[in-house]
Amino acid sequence: MSKKDKSEHAEKEQIQEEVTTDTAQIEELSIEERLNEDLAKEKDKFMRLFAEFENYKKRTAKERLDLFKTASQDVMLAMLPVLDDFERALTHIEEDKEAEDLRKGVLLIYQKLLKTLEQKGLSAIVVEQGDMFNADDHEAITQIPAPSDDLKGKIIDVVEKGYKLGDKVIRFPKVVIGQ
Repeated sequence: MSKKDKSEHAEKEQIQEEVTTDTAQIEELSIEERLNEDLAKEKDKFMRLFAEFENYKKRTAKERLDLFKTASQDVMLAMLPVLDDFERALTHIEEDKEAEDLRKGVLLIYQKLLKTLEQKGLSAIVVEQGDMFNADDHEAITQIPAPSDDLKGKIIDVVEKGYKLGDKVIRFPKVVIGQ
């Protein structure tokens, strides 16, 4: 081999070594990049799963609290007619002046029952004559001609009180509205 051939051969080997080194470095970089991408994907999956689990915990905790708040709903619904009867009895006893002691006794029992139910989360929905009728909040049982123009579309009379247990309406107020 001539000197020229040897130098060309050495030059080719050197270029081949550089290409091999560059290829190895590129492969190392691409492996590192792929690993970084895989790591980023796994971190993203983990964060999403963690957030989903946290939302699940919050949702079940809220549902559990709501269940405890309204667990006595059936008992409360059963007690509402009794409460209504007490109110009707008090109205009729007030008309009879001779039954003052009876009125005091019934009033005492009524107030005790009402206080006990309120402690358990029951509250009356306040509706008065002249309030605007809203089908989402009231149950209209009938319509009558309005006694005056300003009462058209408004509540004329409350036939039956409405009640809420916590934030949930368990009985809508039954009203008469003006036409």
